[in-house]
Amino acid sequence: MYSASDLRKGLKISIDGEPYIITDFSFAKPGKGQALYRCRIRNMITGNASDRTYRSNDKFEKAPLEERTMQFLYEQGGEYHFMDNRNYEQIVLTKEQLGDTINFLMDNMDVEVLLFADRAIGVTPPTFVELFVTKADPWVKGDTSGSDTKPVTVETGYVLQVPPFIEEGEKIQIDTRTGDYVTRVKA
Repeated sequence: MYSASDLRKGLKISIDGEPYIITDFSFAKPGKGQALYRCRIRNMITGNASDRTYRSNDKFEKAPLEERTMQFLYEQGGEYHFMDNRNYEQIVLTKEQLGDTINFLMDNMDVEVLLFADRAIGVTPPTFVELFVTKADPWVKGDTSGSDTKPVTVETGYVLQVPPFIEEGEKIQIDTRTGDYVTRVKA
């Protein structure tokens, strides 16, 4: 059990049997009365956000969440198939459930799957992924009229901005938290 004084940004709690994450938090102590804890919470299943205020004597249950390492197998018809590395059971998630994570998924990649009551509610890919550039416009040496980046497409179909020296066929490293280019991978 958590008390209101344990609340902080990023904490996962259970409210009415649903998992919530605190996305914003502030504390106020009025002159008289109990302290107030103002929170912006987001439902981890539906994604709906709301503002709530709690008093210092309120109690919360820890959200019964479990994270398991699973392997991404394949995508078929908008459904993404994952296999649990421990017991070889498979789960299927939709494009909507995965969100931006689909931009970084490669076959046989290990990911962390967040489970609530044995139901998958989120996928976290590795922090950095290495992908091949499949489409890149040529860079003209000495062209300083434009910006110092250009758009490229990687093998998953994701489009991002990279330095102008990156060419088609090269492997680059991408930060999955931001979707930004990190570095060129040497062969």
